Amino acid sequence: MFKNRIVFGVLFAAAAVILSGCGEYEKLLKSRDFQKKYDMGVKYYEDGEYARAGTLFDQVANIFRGTTKADTVKYYQAKSYYGQKDYMMAGYYFSELSATYASSVFLEESDFMTGYCFYKQSPRAELDQQTTYKTITAMQMFMSRYPTSDRISECIEIILEMTDKLVEKSYISAKLYYDLGYFDSAILALRNSLIQYPDTRYREELMFLILKSSYLLADKSVPSKQLERYQAAVDEYYSYIGEFPDNNNSKEAKRMYEASNKFLESHSKKS
Repeated sequence: MFKNRIVFGVLFAAAAVILSGCGEYEKLLKSRDFQKKYDMGVKYYEDGEYARAGTLFDQVANIFRGTTKADTVKYYQAKSYYGQKDYMMAGYYFSELSATYASSVFLEESDFMTGYCFYKQSPRAELDQQTTYKTITAMQMFMSRYPTSDRISECIEIILEMTDKLVEKSYISAKLYYDLGYFDSAILALRNSLIQYPDTRYREELMFLILKSSYLLADKSVPSKQLERYQAAVDEYYSYIGEFPDNNNSKEAKRMYEASNKFLESHSKKS
């Protein structure tokens, strides 16, 4: 019984503290003491209460505009949203800080974080990669602007990671035409992927799929187009086997080559 009283007392005291804190915060939101809002915003941020900090800095941002604290407010505003994992809003405020306060002590970090917020929004390879391109551009601009920065190595790592994602996206998009059976479009898309990313880790598979798409396109073509398309399949076989003689698809590649060559030989005899 005595233990239960102690537990109840502790829980009651904790609840009272929480309610008191909520009450103080609500009063602060309604207050006209903007300096106190600023000070408490910093405190909330340092304590990891990013939502409360962000709300307070949103309230005082216009009040401190044009003062010596303006860029600091904007910085904490951006960092508070970043702490909440709202990378879109954080990136917006970092970008605004960079554009508005060119002599700010936060400028270098703000320029980096603008790109880093794009990085945090970059989706998986199957989806639209607009923010991935923005990440690469922002990191390249940062490296150009701050060539001696300690963040250069991190920028390079991010650019390589994002480029690798674009390579994967290019591969997935090109292969989709093949999977759908649109072999003429697949050949074009697969070749464009190789042109855009010649050192891609998917190079062997892309070249094999070009060969296979060429063969299947010829096989499904009307007679008037088969001669040219079977010849194209033979050409793709030689390109593929020439670059990857020890490939993993040799049996299937040879089968398509022999079938294509058989058609060409039979057509030659008829001529």
